[in-house]
Amino acid sequence: MRGAGVRDLVFVGLAVLASAALLGVLSRDAVLVAAYVLALCVLALALRLAARFLPRTLEAAPAAPDWSVTFAAIERGDEGLAIIDRAGRLVCANTRFTQWFGHAAPPRLSLDPADIEAMEQATRAAWRDGHATLDEVRAGPSRWSVALQRAGRADDHLVCRFVARQEADLLADLAGHVAGKLGRALAREGIQAAVVLPDGKVRAANGAFAARAGGDNSAAIVGSDFVSWFRADDSERIFYAREGAKGLPVRFVHLPIADPDRPVDTDPAHTPSLFLILENDGALGDARAGLPQIEALLARLPLGLAMTDRDGRFLFANRAFLRAAGHEDTVPPPYPSDLVIREDKGALADAVRRYTQGAPTAGDVAVRLRASPEEPVSLSLAGVRGMGEGAVLLSLKDSTEEARLKREIAQATKMQAVGQLAGGVAHDFNNVLTAIIGYCDLILMRHTPGDSDYDDIQQIKANSNRAASLTRQLLAFSRQQTLRPEVLQLPDVVAEVSTLLKRLLGEKIQLSVTHDRDLGLVRADPVQLEQVLLNLAVNARDAMNANGADAKASGILRIVTRRVTADDVRAMKSDILPIADYTALIVEDTGHGIKPSQIGKIFEPFFTTKEKGKGTGLGLSTVYGIVKQSGGFIFADSEVGKGTRFTIYLPVHVPTAGDLAEPARPRTELQRTEWTGGGRVLLVEDEDTVRAVAERALVRQGYEVTTAADGEDGLDALARIMAAGGDIDLVVSDVVMPSMDGPAMAREIRRIKPALPVLFMSGYAEEQLRREIDIANMHFLAKPFSVAQIVAAVEHVLRG
Repeated sequence: MRGAGVRDLVFVGLAVLASAALLGVLSRDAVLVAAYVLALCVLALALRLAARFLPRTLEAAPAAPDWSVTFAAIERGDEGLAIIDRAGRLVCANTRFTQWFGHAAPPRLSLDPADIEAMEQATRAAWRDGHATLDEVRAGPSRWSVALQRAGRADDHLVCRFVARQEADLLADLAGHVAGKLGRALAREGIQAAVVLPDGKVRAANGAFAARAGGDNSAAIVGSDFVSWFRADDSERIFYAREGAKGLPVRFVHLPIADPDRPVDTDPAHTPSLFLILENDGALGDARAGLPQIEALLARLPLGLAMTDRDGRFLFANRAFLRAAGHEDTVPPPYPSDLVIREDKGALADAVRRYTQGAPTAGDVAVRLRASPEEPVSLSLAGVRGMGEGAVLLSLKDSTEEARLKREIAQATKMQAVGQLAGGVAHDFNNVLTAIIGYCDLILMRHTPGDSDYDDIQQIKANSNRAASLTRQLLAFSRQQTLRPEVLQLPDVVAEVSTLLKRLLGEKIQLSVTHDRDLGLVRADPVQLEQVLLNLAVNARDAMNANGADAKASGILRIVTRRVTADDVRAMKSDILPIADYTALIVEDTGHGIKPSQIGKIFEPFFTTKEKGKGTGLGLSTVYGIVKQSGGFIFADSEVGKGTRFTIYLPVHVPTAGDLAEPARPRTELQRTEWTGGGRVLLVEDEDTVRAVAERALVRQGYEVTTAADGEDGLDALARIMAAGGDIDLVVSDVVMPSMDGPAMAREIRRIKPALPVLFMSGYAEEQLRREIDIANMHFLAKPFSVAQIVAAVEHVLRG
């Protein structure tokens, strides 16, 4: 090849020289001859290169793809594969893919709405980056993992691989169990077990099957053909091939391996199987033939399992099943339907009958047990074959603890929802009461005692204050009231209120107080703790007085403080009380007690066990809210006819240097003091009546007041004042307002005037607001307030 190329170059060179000589003779132009020679050389080189590479390019032209070969290569039973082109057309797919998705092309598959977009994004990523994966996509109960790979000489095809997650995981898990501890447990009971793939190959087997089927060649079991280890005689009895007719005949229990949340595919060509091999001792007429082995195995399991025959009669039931069903006897009743209420008997009997017929399938049915008709349970049923008259396997989970937790969660959720509702109602009602009390104060300023209207106005104000007390109780239940916590000892609180308690209880009821030693300190509001004791004492007094109407009726109210350590809490094994040190306050009476059906509702607002017209139903709900807001826990125990005991656990507080240095807060209301300094106040309140009362109260004291209806209006008012050369000394604002709330407005104002104090008015708890707002130099005034209180609060802030 190289010699021929050299000869070609020599001939081309001679031809170029000859033609150049002829052109020189004719034209006598040296430049033209040189250009001519150069052009011929370039043309010769181009032709030479074309002759070298063109045949090779033509030889490499691709042939049309043969998709039948690709289909044969991707045909697999354990995963679905599909190939699409750049136009999104499905060019090839295996049988498993079409069984799952039909002839749709990825990503346009019938998936759950949340996964369709994820599939489209993964497809775009695979075309762009060459590959993409999805951990999981769903179509109803079915789940797959997805792998996308760009392929082809021109990267013009996408290979989509779908693997069923649950089936693969369930198969691998079961194979591990059969080859492990579960398989050894079956072998001890004389049961051989094998996991068989859809193609008939053995995936896993226990030692009993390997020893009996393979003997010395037991290592060859995995991967072998399952049916090759058995033979059948003329009577269609099945024997192990190694033992022949000299061995005992066997029978199979076939269980399809499938996700219980998906429809069972009973075709063995598509579904892996678990085979249990039992010895067939010939007692085919006995309904319980071969069952003792299975019964002995299932009796040891913690799962509630039972089996019925083809007529729906119980063959056996283990203790876990009878315990979950609420059946006290160790012998099951004749039929499963005897365990459920009358309305569910027909549905359960039909379900059992349905699973005794046809191919073995599995499913669930919701029933209500006679032992607990208010709590529906799920009873699982599975058809079994090859176990004599054993036809249906039943499974029932003991859901007593689960039901109890559900009730507790539902109760806690309801209490939280009611608390939020009560807090919202109390907050809105406080605005109304603020206006009523404020206008009463303004009218009283124009009247003196002895006027004809003075007493009427005082009655209006007194009833408004009573209504305000009710709203405080609602806020206490919803844990939104203002607390003034102090570090204290519970015996001091009890001693402070004991004199008042004796007067409340009367002469017929004895008060007994006992204190433990070495009590830990607690951090709580002493006024609110006194309210807790008063509410519990009043309820106890009413309960003990209701025991008898005669004058001899009496009782004992015991108040006990107790030290509870973390070890004590751990020994209690409570699911609610965290392990820590507590100081407990116990209030116990000898009244008539509370019925079990009512004790779960006693902390709900407006629920009362008293007669109609007696009690508001807010006493215990207030106690509950105060205890929870203080970080504690309260429990009620009662026995009808003997009395009721309330136990309050308050966490032990370890005092810090700040606690020791902090002076005790005054427990009296903010008192009015003389203030002559005046000031300019920006008043922001969305309630017109509250804004009007506050404005008139402050103007009467000599303040210059500018009002606004919301946060944005307040910012505009401040801008107008500062544009006119004025200034303000204090912002008085509501917290919750439309458009822009008080805290948002305060933050905007602080950007302009960082040192300007802010006084917030709200019906919510001061401590909660301080956690949520977190603004420096912030003060608080609780609603409802009187004219004197808002004036005193403003003067207190301006005095600094």
